[in-house]
Amino acid sequence: MSLEVPRDTPPPARPDDPNGSDSQASTEKKMPGSRRRNRRGSFSKNKKMNSSNDVGAAEAGHSRPKNSKKAHSGTAHSGTSHSGAPNTRTSSSATKSSNSGPPNSGPPNSGTPNSGLSDSRPANSKASYSDIGKGIYSAIDLGTNNCRLLIARPTAKGFRVIDAFSRIVRLGEGVSHNNMLSEAAMDRTIEALKVCAEKIKRRNVTCMRHVATEACRVADNSAAFVARVRRETGINLDVISAGEEARLAVMGCQSLISPGNKNALVFDIGGGSTELIWVRMVSGRNTEIRGWVSIPWGVVNLSEKYGKADHVLPPEVYQEMVETVQVHLRAFEEAHAISEVVNKKRTQFLGTSGTVTTLASLHLNLPRYVRDKVDGAWMKSRDIKKLSRKVAGMSHMERCAQPCIGEERSDLVVAGCAILEAILGMWNVPSLRVADRGIREGILRGLMQMETPPVRSDKPRRPRRHTKNSAVKKNEGLKDNA
Repeated sequence: MSLEVPRDTPPPARPDDPNGSDSQASTEKKMPGSRRRNRRGSFSKNKKMNSSNDVGAAEAGHSRPKNSKKAHSGTAHSGTSHSGAPNTRTSSSATKSSNSGPPNSGPPNSGTPNSGLSDSRPANSKASYSDIGKGIYSAIDLGTNNCRLLIARPTAKGFRVIDAFSRIVRLGEGVSHNNMLSEAAMDRTIEALKVCAEKIKRRNVTCMRHVATEACRVADNSAAFVARVRRETGINLDVISAGEEARLAVMGCQSLISPGNKNALVFDIGGGSTELIWVRMVSGRNTEIRGWVSIPWGVVNLSEKYGKADHVLPPEVYQEMVETVQVHLRAFEEAHAISEVVNKKRTQFLGTSGTVTTLASLHLNLPRYVRDKVDGAWMKSRDIKKLSRKVAGMSHMERCAQPCIGEERSDLVVAGCAILEAILGMWNVPSLRVADRGIREGILRGLMQMETPPVRSDKPRRPRRHTKNSAVKKNEGLKDNA
C-alpha cells in the first residue's frame, strides 16, 4: 500500500507549546481548506483552500533487542511494503472511545516493541456522510525527552488542530546507564500525561492512538511503567517498534518533499535514538520506503555518554561525538548506496526534530520560536555546519540566553548538532528542509484515513435535457402501458 499525499501543501497552524502550557487552539475557527455542510448533507467548498494532506495507513512491527547499541534497520527486500511497513500483521492499537469514561488507546500493552496499526472498525462497516467532521482524534508521542499531544478534527482534505500540548519530561534520563526508568522521570512523565488525559476528556475524543518510543523500548521496567500510566491516567500507551516509528515520521512530514524530487532521506533525531528513512517517490504523489535504520544514539544518551554540556565542549570531544554516530551511518550507506543517488541530484533531505527546528530558528534570527516560519524552511548544509560548531562552542549560560534554545534544551542541543553534522557529513547534500511535524501527525492521518468515507462531488447535477425524441418515446411508452 502506497502513501498518497498532495503535493507540498502548506502546514496547518497548530498551538504547540514546547514549555508545556495548557494551550487552546485558535484554529477552532473556520480555516482555509475546510468545507461547510449544507442542509441536504452535501458539501460546499470555501473559496480559500489551504489544508494538510491525507495519507494511507499501514502496519509495522520491527523491534530491537533491549540493552543493544546496534543500529536496527529494514529494507524493502526484507518485507517492506510501499508504505515502508512490514507485511506481517500485528495487534490493533487504535481504539474508538465513548465520550464518557477514561481515555483509552487500546488493550494493555506489556511493553514489547512489536505493535502496529489496524482499523478498529469491522472490515465491512462504512461511515455515513454525516459522520465527516464529527469525530475527534488524539495522538500522543511519548519519547525519551518529550511528551507531546495533538487533538484534531478531520476536514475534507486533512485535519484541523483544536488542542495541543508539549512538555520536556526526560523519561529516558539515566536509561543508558542502568536500563531502568527512574522514579523521578516516571513521576514527571505521569504528571504531563495527566494533563493530556484531561484535555482528551474535555475535548470528547472519539478515536485515539498513544505511542511510546525508544525509552520504553529498551527499559527493563517499561511494562510496569505502562501499567502505572494506565492506572493513574487512564491512558494506555502502545510501545511501538523502531520500524513503526520511522513509518509514522514519514507519514507526518512527507508533504514537505518538494515536487520533482525522485528520492528523499527523512530523519528524526530523538532523545534515545535517531531514525533515518530512505524514500523513493513513485507515481507522482506516492512514496515508497526503500529502507530505514534506527541508530541507538539520540540527544539524551549521547549527552550522557560524553557528559552534560554545562561547559564549553572541547572541539576534539565534539568531533568524537560526530564520529560515534557516523559509524552507524556507514552501514546504511553501504546497504543502499545513497551517495550515488545523491550525486545524481533530485534528492531532498528532510529533518524533523527539536534540534533541526532549533537551529532553523537561530538561522532565521527569530526573537522567539515561530512555527509558521520554521516549518518548511530551507537551510544550506554549510550554514548548518557553521551554526552547529558555533552552538557547540558556546558556554552553558550563552546557550541558555538564546531564546530559541533556553535552559531546558541547552545541555542537549550540542549532542543534536553532532548527530545532524554526522548525517550531513556522510552525504554531500547542498541543503536541508526543516519539518516541525512528525509522529503525531502521522498517527492522526492514519486514523483519519481509516475513518473517512468518500466525499460527494461539489459539482451540481446537470438538469436532464428533454428533447423531441425523448418526448415521443415517453408517449409511446404510455400507449403501450395502456
